Amino acid sequence: MQGSANLNVMIKAARKAGRSLVKDFREVENLQVSAKGPGDFVSKADREAERIIREELMTARPTYGFLGEEGGETAGADPTRRWIVDPLDGTTNFLHGIPHWAVSIALEHKGEIVSAVVFDAAKDELFWAEKGAGSWMNDKRLRVSGRRHLHEALFSTGVPFAAKPGLPTTLQDLARLMPATAGMRRLGSASLDLAWVAAGRYDGFWERGNKPWDVAAGILLVKEAGGMVAPVREHHHMVNDGSVICANEALFEPLCKIIREA
Repeated sequence: MQGSANLNVMIKAARKAGRSLVKDFREVENLQVSAKGPGDFVSKADREAERIIREELMTARPTYGFLGEEGGETAGADPTRRWIVDPLDGTTNFLHGIPHWAVSIALEHKGEIVSAVVFDAAKDELFWAEKGAGSWMNDKRLRVSGRRHLHEALFSTGVPFAAKPGLPTTLQDLARLMPATAGMRRLGSASLDLAWVAAGRYDGFWERGNKPWDVAAGILLVKEAGGMVAPVREHHHMVNDGSVICANEALFEPLCKIIREA
């Protein structure tokens, strides 16, 4: 695996945090039957993973800024670069013992994502990309799917839960899209949804209301795999707004037309 020095730092950090999370994940099943439940334990695992990542990244690049889900944002001496980190994307899956969660790390330079890592530690699948260098899973080059018709396409999205806003709009999306497609999936990790679009497993993805750390790395993975990516709400900033829609070239406009009608 070849990449820039920054990418190698990101991969090292993701793998180290992933090992810590896998160890903790093995304990979750035992906690399911406890009176207190696994919630506090998983929160600690999440924070520890971010601590590991922050330490690895900031030791290697102490002047870069850092934006993490758990610890918030720290400005860097270099205002043009910042790490964007989700130490555990798919916390609810992790909490329930479902092996579908990831470590997500992106490097932003002058407002553009230039390097990305999404590590599915439970399956040992490391998705990574650099601007202009393609998108990869472990040592395999990735390309988005070649399907051209909605009726044969499989899409993914997130569905708001726990009184989060946006559920009526998402249900409208599903009502319009599901009859026209081969199916929908909601697996609970936006970074892996985007990585799976890059890998051609899904034909497209959309979701509103994400946080920057949910989508930053995945956006570059899709772009470098030949996919098209845009904000759901036109003229918004995808990373900051967290509003993302993506697909291969043939399906992108039909998907946009349906989703943007909402």
